[in-house]
Amino acid sequence: MSDQQAAAKQITVLEAYKLALADAMRDDDQVLVLGEDIADPEEGGVVGITKGLSSEFGDLRVRTTPIAEEAIIGAAVGASLVGFKPVAEIMLMNFTTVAMDMIFNHAAKLRFMSGGQTSVPIVIRTLTGAGWQTAGQHCNHLEGWFAHAAGIKVVAPSNPADMKGLLLSAIQDPDPVMFIETGMTLFSPGEVAADQGPIPLGKASVPVPGTDITIVTWSTQVLRCMMALEELGAAGISAEIVDLRTISPWDKETVLASVAKTGRCLVVHEAVRDFGPGGEIAATVSEELFGQLKAPVRRLGAPKCAVPFAKVLEDAYLIQPGDVAAAAKALCGK
Repeated sequence: MSDQQAAAKQITVLEAYKLALADAMRDDDQVLVLGEDIADPEEGGVVGITKGLSSEFGDLRVRTTPIAEEAIIGAAVGASLVGFKPVAEIMLMNFTTVAMDMIFNHAAKLRFMSGGQTSVPIVIRTLTGAGWQTAGQHCNHLEGWFAHAAGIKVVAPSNPADMKGLLLSAIQDPDPVMFIETGMTLFSPGEVAADQGPIPLGKASVPVPGTDITIVTWSTQVLRCMMALEELGAAGISAEIVDLRTISPWDKETVLASVAKTGRCLVVHEAVRDFGPGGEIAATVSEELFGQLKAPVRRLGAPKCAVPFAKVLEDAYLIQPGDVAAAAKALCGK
């Protein structure tokens, strides 16, 4: 076995989350976790993502709460004000709507309202994403809501290494971080170095270099854009994929440098297209690189409707690899 093989192992995003949280809790006894059904008697949550942690760290640091999202975030904010670093799980992203007052009017604003004297170092972990027939109240991508709010960082990893590194950074960040996971990525495997450390928030990655078009994306759509590469290659198109990783603050420098090189930009996200985060990226690229663009910036996103339950309708709702390939080919004149 090579040194490189010994230094990295193949694990899923879910396993990477457990490693990151366990490492953070061992290193700092101020890190605690709270949420619905997260302790071991409840099997570590709906997908077992915190399984084993309450047995190792005890019920005081891994605490199952009542079904009360506003209370979960309120308790996390209060704990953060006296020195703790809470990781609060809201089971599904749609359920953050119940806790919007605590998130927007308290967690996000206390630094500003205290003149910088008070920070709220909490991580709000939540799961979302269509494709599992969980229908309209369980799987919306709402990152645009939180990216619009001053005082909150928004993170959405697509692979195990990023999951571990970004979560470690989010836990140590002095401000609230909305940390978005998806069902499709949770069980995706990938290599994670044994010494994988924090990855800075606000820095994109470029997993696939290219010369003809830049595809800016994040979370589950990174995987779907990867699936489109074979069709694009067959059409003679070299696509560069920029995985944003952090939606707010987003890495303008990496995106602009990539689009300046390729001259074309396609933004792909699972969130609804209208008023989505892709609009901000498209506007910035158009303003900064207007004279260098070979084609208008294009966005792909979900239609403005509730997520359907019927599988055939849900598949039509989602941006599929074929949609990405068709849009990229059109921008490249193929």
